[in-house]
Order: sequence, then C-alpha cells, then structure tokens
Amino acid sequence: MDAKLLELLVCPVTKGPLRFDREHQELVSRSARLAYPVRDGIPVLLEAEARTLDDDELED
Repeated sequence: MDAKLLELLVCPVTKGPLRFDREHQELVSRSARLAYPVRDGIPVLLEAEARTLDDDELED
C-alpha cells in the first residue's frame, strides 16, 4: 500500500489512524477494533465489510 495514501486514510468509524497489515491485506483500526479489507489494492472502508478484531490480534 502506498505510504502517502495510508497517511490520508482514516477509520470511517473513529476517524483515527489505520495501520496496514501486509500479511492479511487489511487496514487495521485499533480504536474501532476493526480490520478493513484491501481488495486488488483498493481499501474497502465500509464498516459492514470489516471484520472485528479479537484481543489477541490487538496485542501485536
């Protein structure tokens, strides 16, 4: 994911920062406890498409 794009994107729920998880191809919002998918290089920042993160995933 392009670093400049990542700087501009925020979580649509909390408006907080997102971290790119390269292994899972997701943008992670720790504050919302959500992981948004990145499909074909395009972030899908829809709450309905995000998966909820469990406590183990937030410890990283």
